[in-house]
Amino acid sequence: QVQLVESGGGLVQPGGSLRLSCAASGFTFSNYAMTWYRQAPGKEREQVATITKTGGSTYYDVSVKGRFTISRDNAKNTVSLQMNTLKPEDTAVYYCNAVSLVGPYEYAYWGQGTQVTVSS
Repeated sequence: QVQLVESGGGLVQPGGSLRLSCAASGFTFSNYAMTWYRQAPGKEREQVATITKTGGSTYYDVSVKGRFTISRDNAKNTVSLQMNTLKPEDTAVYYCNAVSLVGPYEYAYWGQGTQVTVSS
């Protein structure tokens, strides 16, 4: 059974930090690129950060570049998102996503999300 379980969300003051984690099971984690998405109320889901299968390359949305860091541990089947200097506009539900392309086929899995609220 495939599972992606996010944790680490919560309420934090502006300027604070949070570390999100996503624990994967039920599939070969090291074959999948991992992405953190977020969705704020009334807005579309947006890509925040992506890390390749080996962890050799990363991508960040311009809105979080320099403040967020994505990392993965293929031995522990986990991906993390360190979020620093948080802003109220970072408030959203954060989702963990796994994607693998095999020929013409895409395999994708989603977690259930974890709420991050940045407010004073």
